[in-house]
Amino acid sequence: MIRNVRAAGALALCCAAAAVALAGCDEASGDGLLTGTAKIQVDGKSVNVSCSGASEHRPTIILLHGGGDGLDKLAGLQGRLAEKDRVCSYDRLGAGASDQPGGPQTMEDTGKILTGVIDQVAGGGPVVLAGHSLGGLIAGRYAPAHQDKVEGLVLMDATSPSQGADLTDVIPPSATGMGPQLRDQTLAVLSGQSPEQLAMPDGMVASAGDIPVEVITHGKQYLAAAVPEYGPALEQKWADGQRKWLALSSDSKLTTAANSEHYIYVDEPDVAVRAIQRVADQIAENM
Repeated sequence: MIRNVRAAGALALCCAAAAVALAGCDEASGDGLLTGTAKIQVDGKSVNVSCSGASEHRPTIILLHGGGDGLDKLAGLQGRLAEKDRVCSYDRLGAGASDQPGGPQTMEDTGKILTGVIDQVAGGGPVVLAGHSLGGLIAGRYAPAHQDKVEGLVLMDATSPSQGADLTDVIPPSATGMGPQLRDQTLAVLSGQSPEQLAMPDGMVASAGDIPVEVITHGKQYLAAAVPEYGPALEQKWADGQRKWLALSSDSKLTTAANSEHYIYVDEPDVAVRAIQRVADQIAENM
């Protein structure tokens, strides 16, 4: 994983952010659904899950963390959202307190774990997926094939669906210095060389119908400062990738978090909260 390059927060899907701790309890809410943290069994693996808040006639919000992170990074966002809605997050295999994957993972594999989590925490009701970085990529890939479960999406600076090609287009084989280091390390992560062992190949964006989708991109162009020679072109590729996610739905919206770098929900939590609540509100109107 890339830890020594500042630009890696966006491109290699893994950088740190401060967050408050989640409650370490395992309780059942009045409707019998999990409240607090617990290990659940999904496809023979132990998956660490946290749920908080409660609401009737509203969808369950499920948060997906970025690469190199865990559900603890999303604790502050989860706490804010739980004031109005039921919100759950989970550690993917190879992250946080969940089991190791036991071998290379495909997007289909990580999707099976997400399905198992949804089935156990959402009570059969509609779901909003809100993913950051790699979590956004997973959400965007998952929703089109699971329209029976996912009725809304929020992608917070989601990894571009063409991330590998974006990097190789901008940083040539002949490049020297920090640029090729960033490229090679990030491509390694995309090929599954990370604790999650999750391969993330480029691909077209499929349609999830007309569900509400909010795509939020960072406004501070920090890549231009971190990798001066290639930063401006990388920023443009990143922006182009965010627009590609709009093909997910005929009801998609792109906004810019003007004062944010990659961790939008940390830099501007109100922006993330409002976007997720707008999508949840839209779904609730039709429940």
